[in-house]
Amino acid sequence: MRGLTRARSARSGRGFGALARAGALVAVLLVAHTAAAQPRPFREYPGFEGADAAAPLPEDWQVPAELVIGRLMYPSAGGGFRRGGDWRQGNTGWTDDYPKADRLLVQMLRRLSRANVRAVEQPVNPDDGDDIDYWPFMIVGLAMSMQLTDAQAANIREYLLRGGFMFCDSFFGDRNWAYFEESMKRVFPDRPIIDLTDDHPIFHTVFDLPGMTKVMIPHESMVRYGRGGGLGAGQTPRWRGIADDKGRLMVLIAFNNDNGDAWQWADDPRYPGELVNLSLRLAVNVAMYAMTH
Repeated sequence: MRGLTRARSARSGRGFGALARAGALVAVLLVAHTAAAQPRPFREYPGFEGADAAAPLPEDWQVPAELVIGRLMYPSAGGGFRRGGDWRQGNTGWTDDYPKADRLLVQMLRRLSRANVRAVEQPVNPDDGDDIDYWPFMIVGLAMSMQLTDAQAANIREYLLRGGFMFCDSFFGDRNWAYFEESMKRVFPDRPIIDLTDDHPIFHTVFDLPGMTKVMIPHESMVRYGRGGGLGAGQTPRWRGIADDKGRLMVLIAFNNDNGDAWQWADDPRYPGELVNLSLRLAVNVAMYAMTH
């Protein structure tokens, strides 16, 4: 079943493409079955960080590509993050660092890899049936604020088991971990969340990143106001994940880390350049791992 995600994505011209041509035969076999399905078009939503996370629409935003950075949309609650309004219209937890961080990540993937990446991200609503299967790599911002319904959790579970990948990021502290874990248990009630070690392939897929599990990618307030800044004071970075039955990582969890802020604030001289570079190299590894495992 894992080939279904890749086949749909390759057929649409917006997913794995050339990086998944090993699955081309599967795509041919499945194309008749999925011919009626179409991916949702690109759209933008307001982000709750306003101008700090705003980004211009690139000139080539309409050009299709082999890989698209997905951004999971979800209902927000927990972790003290409660914002009014309809999550399906943006301006809630899933828009953390959005869209600026996503578009900077696209630029770096284009620069640091050979992947053909679309210029703009794709917001993905797990209530939109099998649309989620078109976007095999997704970022989950402010991950502790997810409050998934049973139906959303089931759809995400199928997506991951079919070959999809989620990068859960931007949350700190034990209380917020508890909120996040509760939501992930709806997705995978029986699969453990494991601590990754420095020799895990995800840290060596393109760039060798020795000692990555000991590194904290800080929230921007930690940089401006000192370590802590009201978030995660005294916390230890934890790089965790959820694997399938064959050991393939389906979910990377950057707990007590904020990679989205490293991308969002990459051009701000106050944010440490060495951590920006490290986080972006990690992101290249994660994207390539997601597409090749």
